[in-house]
Amino acid sequence: MPEPSIKTTVVGSYPLPAWLAAYPSVPNLRDAILVVLKTQELAGLDVISDGELTRFDVNHPETNGMIEYFVQPMSGISSQMGRKDVDDFRAQQGMGFRTQPAAVVEGPIGEGELDLPSSWQMVKELTASPLKFTVTAPYMLAKTLLDRQYGDLPSLTMAIAEVLRRQVEAIDAPVLQVDEANLTGNPEDATWVHEPINHVLDGARGERALHLCFGNYGGQSIQSGFWANLLGFLNNLHVDHLVLEFARRGYDELEVFTDLREGIALGIGVVDIKDNEVESPDVIAGRIQHAVDLLGEERVKWVHPDCGFWMLPRSVADRKMQTLVVGRDLFLGQAAG
Repeated sequence: MPEPSIKTTVVGSYPLPAWLAAYPSVPNLRDAILVVLKTQELAGLDVISDGELTRFDVNHPETNGMIEYFVQPMSGISSQMGRKDVDDFRAQQGMGFRTQPAAVVEGPIGEGELDLPSSWQMVKELTASPLKFTVTAPYMLAKTLLDRQYGDLPSLTMAIAEVLRRQVEAIDAPVLQVDEANLTGNPEDATWVHEPINHVLDGARGERALHLCFGNYGGQSIQSGFWANLLGFLNNLHVDHLVLEFARRGYDELEVFTDLREGIALGIGVVDIKDNEVESPDVIAGRIQHAVDLLGEERVKWVHPDCGFWMLPRSVADRKMQTLVVGRDLFLGQAAG
């Protein structure tokens, strides 16, 4: 069966099953991942994910899978912090949504006990469907840390990028996606952030993707900004496709991407993950049609939710995935006709 001209996928996360939260164990975690994979397969998604459940720590369920999961196992980083550490972190710019750092950088950063390849190996054996593997961007991770070693944010970010690069080089995922949700509100850093992100992406063995959004904490956006402010950054990326938030924000900024360099495909967010209302297939198809009319079939190659599903009820997330596929198929049928 030929691949569709526009593929469907998720961004990454899936709501944590209540029974896993109540009874965390390694067997239950494996079962939960199987459930998440099968749910996406039944929805008909072209590329699926582990729901980021391989980041779930059965011994410490409270661990933040987006941040702490990555940084706390690294060497040179300590999760022990005092009041002065917290006060110093709160004085940093652009991190008002966090009350304390994820950890403190006390020495040169190394891989330590971080083992992303083992997580990948675990999930790839549970499905025959094409998978994406997601990692948090080095810039976003660096912004959550209190640095007492490197002295400047670019150096800290590149040190983290080097660790992630070594990890992803051992992961043979069909799609390797880097997730960045802080730069959108800090475009002044866009002049250099492409370098550490490219360092990670260059280690990918499959298709390279970057997800950008405006945050999803408690179902709320935490960054404000405009895509136009990041166009130069996007054009400097070593990326095959972008995974961008649009459904929540609207599509007025789509025209910005007419100036995106050739060779970068666009993934368009057509499902709002900050709203429990499930979009109809007609709405999904209409959003795709609008993007294709403006940017062309050669540019729009992926459709997906705006961000991860982790804040939604499972029943809502499942229905949104189903209508995403039906809406895409409706568009392709209309386009073919």
